[in-house]
Amino acid sequence: MDKYLTILLIFMFVGIPISFVSPSTGELREYPLLVLFYGSIAGIIIIILYSSYKEKNQRRAANAKRRSKRS
Repeated sequence: MDKYLTILLIFMFVGIPISFVSPSTGELREYPLLVLFYGSIAGIIIIILYSSYKEKNQRRAANAKRRSKRS
């Protein structure tokens, strides 16, 4: 995983508890911020899917390069 994607992933994981706890008082919110909660989960899923797609393409290119060297 790219270092930038890792940093974004960490921010997404930090956003989940913030949606349930008020940062100013430290108390649980009566109604959690569901937009932040579900947005963080969606962001995590998108980052993981994009990272796996990118790694798959890199592997495919490396395999094609290796096969072409044998011939």
